[in-house]
Amino acid sequence: MSQHNVTIEVAGRRLKIACPQGQESALLQAANELNSRLEADKSKVKVIKNAEQAMLMASLNLANDYLEQQQAFKAEKQQLESKIDLLQQTIEQAVHRQEKQA
Repeated sequence: MSQHNVTIEVAGRRLKIACPQGQESALLQAANELNSRLEADKSKVKVIKNAEQAMLMASLNLANDYLEQQQAFKAEKQQLESKIDLLQQTIEQAVHRQEKQA
């Protein structure tokens, strides 16, 4: 997969980032999300003194959101697996009853 440079802007800084072909829109979306988080954090927290602190806060918030989503995904996956197991048992019982009647 070939890579090429994509220019993004984060916190008012233009950056050239090597990006795999076909992933450009995802990179631009990520930059937009980070900029949105930086703006939101800036309006919430008045003690952020510089861009580095702002980036650190935004990174921590994004990491926290990611971990929360991961936990929610795991819980949902377990629920779905339980439902699948229940459906499988129900089907097996129905097949077993059908075989007994035949």
